[in-house]
Amino acid sequence: MPWSNLYGFALTATALIVGVFLVAQFWQNVSYLGAFIVGFCLLFLGIVNVNFYVDVVPQPVPLQSAWLVIHVFVAILGTAFFALGAGLSVMQILQARRELGARSPKFVATLPPSEHLENLAYRVILVGFVFWTFTLIAGAIWAQRAWGRYWGWDTKEVWTFIIWTLFAGYIHARATRGWRGVRSATLAIIGFAAVIFNFTIVNLFFKGLHSYSGLPIDQ
Repeated sequence: MPWSNLYGFALTATALIVGVFLVAQFWQNVSYLGAFIVGFCLLFLGIVNVNFYVDVVPQPVPLQSAWLVIHVFVAILGTAFFALGAGLSVMQILQARRELGARSPKFVATLPPSEHLENLAYRVILVGFVFWTFTLIAGAIWAQRAWGRYWGWDTKEVWTFIIWTLFAGYIHARATRGWRGVRSATLAIIGFAAVIFNFTIVNLFFKGLHSYSGLPIDQ
């Protein structure tokens, strides 16, 4: 799989994000998220094609494992559901402002009620959280086989756990603390921002055992 650098990851990740969005149409009408999903994927693809293109090369030895497919594929699926949740949360905030009488773009009037958007966001984030939990578990198993330990406080491992903690906090706060409305939506958006930070800034600028995820040293 082409997952030894940010360029290859972006190509498959954006394809899966769009794929999850299209499949979600069979469950709920979320076509109003089309501009958000397509816009995000186009921006991400444009950035990596212009700045992070690399030639196809053989996979590094640590990545020559079936765990690469399991670990990274599930992480991308989790990211796709978090992206849907973030998009729904953005729409929820806009709709909530309109419902309170604030001025808002005209398209917001065509959206479902903010409560409906919030419930949808919660459901898709729950699915993403399950995938992200499995990402942590699969990563630990792979790390033990590749490096002889389950956890080593590598930068990427730490940020993956931070993301898990953010969404665990979102689910807990909404389910048991009664967080509703803008507060829960904001936390969902922060969690997705942490996912993007993990797959971009952490990969490119932080050193560690996952440094092969970014550009080659000679670039």
